[in-house]
Amino acid sequence: MVGSIIPSSRILIDKMLGPVSWKSTKLFVEYGPGVGTFTRPILDNLPADATLIAIDTNPEFIRFLRQSIPDDRLIAVTGSAADVEQIVRDHGFDHADYVLSGLPFSTLPPGVGDAIGEATARVIRPGGAFLVYQFSAKVLDFITPWFDRVDKGFEWINVPPAKLYWAWREL
Repeated sequence: MVGSIIPSSRILIDKMLGPVSWKSTKLFVEYGPGVGTFTRPILDNLPADATLIAIDTNPEFIRFLRQSIPDDRLIAVTGSAADVEQIVRDHGFDHADYVLSGLPFSTLPPGVGDAIGEATARVIRPGGAFLVYQFSAKVLDFITPWFDRVDKGFEWINVPPAKLYWAWREL
């Protein structure tokens, strides 16, 4: 039900979120928050007037987040990342500044990865980014067609070591 049996390391979290311009962030979206390993650090950095929409297909994870993180800036939604545009609109926003994903793109059903990549590119504002951490480079097939630039990184201090991608919508 989660991508790894060991939570992401704090070093990976900090590196993944490093490029985020927090002061200008109004809406941050997280795909597959699970038990909130990234959710909490995002909220720690998010401005008081900003919102985090966490989307997971597993209602148990959503219920857990709602019960364990008492923060009015968090909106936990049961749904699919492929429906991000509608979910964002349903909560009164036109776009997201950043979207984070640890979804296992290499194991998604056919067509789902493409749908998520395309919908994510449409929902992110110019100057924003899709932040993706993976254990496989397969995700590049789903994001490079839709984004202007993809920066790459790697984090050894994680179990397992992770590939990091920051897919940017240029201004």
